[in-house]
Amino acid sequence: MFINLNQNKNLKLFKLISEVAAANNQSVYIVGGYVRDLLMKRKASTDIDFVTEQSGIELAQNVGKEIDPKMKVSVFKTYGTAMIRYKDLELEFVGARKESYSEDSRKPEVEGGTIEDDQKRRDFTVNAMAISLNKDNFGELIDPFHGMDDLEKGILRTPLEPAQTYSDDPLRMMRAIRFASTLQFQVEEKSLEAIKQEAERIKIVSMERIMVEFNKIMLSTKPSVGLKLMEQTGLMKLIIPELIDLKGVEEVEGQTHKDNFYHTLEVVDNISENTDNVWLRWSALLHDIGKAPTKKFVEGTGWTFHGHEFLGSKMVKTLFQRLKLPLGPDMKYVQKMVKLSSRPIALITDDASDSALRRLLFDAGEDLEDLFTLCKADITTKNSKKQEKFKKNFEYVAVKIKEVEEKDQVRNFQPPISGEEIMAMFNLKPGREIGILKEKVKEAILEGEIGNDSEEARNFVIAEAEKLGLTLA
Repeated sequence: MFINLNQNKNLKLFKLISEVAAANNQSVYIVGGYVRDLLMKRKASTDIDFVTEQSGIELAQNVGKEIDPKMKVSVFKTYGTAMIRYKDLELEFVGARKESYSEDSRKPEVEGGTIEDDQKRRDFTVNAMAISLNKDNFGELIDPFHGMDDLEKGILRTPLEPAQTYSDDPLRMMRAIRFASTLQFQVEEKSLEAIKQEAERIKIVSMERIMVEFNKIMLSTKPSVGLKLMEQTGLMKLIIPELIDLKGVEEVEGQTHKDNFYHTLEVVDNISENTDNVWLRWSALLHDIGKAPTKKFVEGTGWTFHGHEFLGSKMVKTLFQRLKLPLGPDMKYVQKMVKLSSRPIALITDDASDSALRRLLFDAGEDLEDLFTLCKADITTKNSKKQEKFKKNFEYVAVKIKEVEEKDQVRNFQPPISGEEIMAMFNLKPGREIGILKEKVKEAILEGEIGNDSEEARNFVIAEAEKLGLTLA
């Protein structure tokens, strides 16, 4: 079977690479994800991998010279690869190779091989197809493992025996689930069983590499596809056991609670319809993480999860540290979302005070809209009347908050009087009194005792300072 490359926007580049390879007695093939996406008519990838049965580094250097004698070619001798950045493309060249693995590492022993050897070492049949750029069969699809059939059926299958494939490089288990989630493919039955069998091998993979795949699952159109597969195969229990702790429904005196694991997956899917922000999606994933350790049955009340948001926000840091996720602003944002995740719901009443609304505005700041997106995603009832009611209630709170915001301006709150001004007023040096007075001003504004106004704040400070035995300078 031949692939018509005449309409391909990279045809000119492919012909140039073909000619350079022929001039240097080298073979050359396009391999991997670019071939798969081309055959699926997906948006063309900007990363293109080329394999030669000779030296990948040599081919890259010759191609670079042909494009532009001054072109920079990045060489990675350890891996026998070279890379060229050309226009908006990243071109990687590698020599075809055979691989063999040891028990305790996913880094293989490598030796030179043929294109067939190279295809055998690939993770899935849909990624093991190659397109020849050689002059005698330019455009021919080389598909020894019937990847095209699997592509048409939407099946993920390994070229060789699956248990061996996953044992050799356990990261492939995460990649299988990631492709199932991002391409909406089914993992073939034998492959799925092999992942369950080899799940423990994931422990030899660095957490950073696992999280690269996990975040791609989180960014897929429907992340629950991948998250459910991780749960079914045992990988989730090994990577984020805190989520598995949310599974199951208990019954006491005829009273049950919902399965918080499957509820969480629904919330993640819901939020994914409205945001591509991976950390807001993470907030959805972890919003109920504190429910397992706070779950309690109270006689006459039923199941309670008091303080789960507060505990959950503390658990976020521990999780991010273990998962080698960023510990800066991204983590703090997720902590904030988890901590505030139930606050707007408490305000869905007619008698919600302006003070409570001001405090939510103050605490959420510029992330208020994201918090509302999370709260709306948290509505997972299948009862359409209830769903409609909840959504209307949120709109009602949004209007009330807007009114308070316009009146009191407490979002991204800046005190109307500074510490320096207070020091000048009472001829004070930096000390605890300044902090006390600033905190009192903030509380008075949030409680509505004074307006967010410098003159009102100044008069309030004078009155409060007297109680502390301070006099104006």
